[in-house]
Amino acid sequence: MLLPTSKTFTRADVSLAGGSQLAELTLAYETFGTLADDGNNAILLCHGYTSHPHAGGDADGWFANLMGSGKVVDTDNYFVVCSNMLGSAYGSSGPASIDPATGQPYGPDFPTYSTTDMIAAQHALIEHLGVGQLAAVMGYSYGGHLTYLWGCTYPDRMRALVPIAGVIERKTTVADIDTLRSRFATCPGWNGGRYYGREKESGVHDMMVNIRAETLSNYGIGKHLGDTLGDSAARDARIAEQAETWAEAFDANALIKLSEAGIGSSAVPKAGAIKAPLMHVLSRSDSVVPVSLGPATVEMLRAKGVDASFVEIPSDYGHAGPMIDADLWSGSLRDFLDKSA
Repeated sequence: MLLPTSKTFTRADVSLAGGSQLAELTLAYETFGTLADDGNNAILLCHGYTSHPHAGGDADGWFANLMGSGKVVDTDNYFVVCSNMLGSAYGSSGPASIDPATGQPYGPDFPTYSTTDMIAAQHALIEHLGVGQLAAVMGYSYGGHLTYLWGCTYPDRMRALVPIAGVIERKTTVADIDTLRSRFATCPGWNGGRYYGREKESGVHDMMVNIRAETLSNYGIGKHLGDTLGDSAARDARIAEQAETWAEAFDANALIKLSEAGIGSSAVPKAGAIKAPLMHVLSRSDSVVPVSLGPATVEMLRAKGVDASFVEIPSDYGHAGPMIDADLWSGSLRDFLDKSA
């Protein structure tokens, strides 16, 4: 589902890392601020696993606590680009896209792709937009992993790297994908992932709602809503509302394919190629990416000659802490970006 705030960029006949071809590759994206004449004031922002390119511009932007006029990522000075991941469900090519060979959604037959293909598509987009050297690449959660990949794949393309609540090496396994797929297989109309046009009747929609509610709770958003609303019933109602809204827009096959693309994805082997200073950010209460990974990752990077630092955020809101408690680390981010300007 293309968001009303998004635009699209399309390339034809794209070869993917696994050997497959896409007759047409489309990326949905949004931009914030104005690109400087020399093209060197841009920041590439990479979103999380189930998120979208609407990072700011209003209160609904997922990065709005950190980005906007006068904020630490000041759109009066920076030109920010946020694209929807390849394979996602918010306007970029993915399983819900139409296969030109059949005239039907690709579904489970969407070509195999990898995180390498994700960042290659982003690279093509910023070239298209006339971006010079990026002021920074920043990413949250899955986007934090892509940030690491950007640093070692295109080391001269940026002046700073900020992976937020992300890992340098993804641990997703085939068994994890099988477990996720098996949940949908219990839906009476799953039909091997060919349920388009019957999302609600098939039971797939209800399973997506359940998965999203679990995610919101596990990410610390449930705790934040409980603290904010002060009532467990109101919290549960808000989670149910948000889960329903997300399930209306997202796609079960995309959920599977995005996770599958991360199998074996690691920036560790090429980490020594990173040239830009890097600031790794984690919340102390994160149960998805344990805070203990922060110092260990930074120590490994420093041993490879990378100018790396670690910021631990004293947030009680888990994986969502860096976004919810932006004020707890915005000063550190401002100082880091200023040094790398």
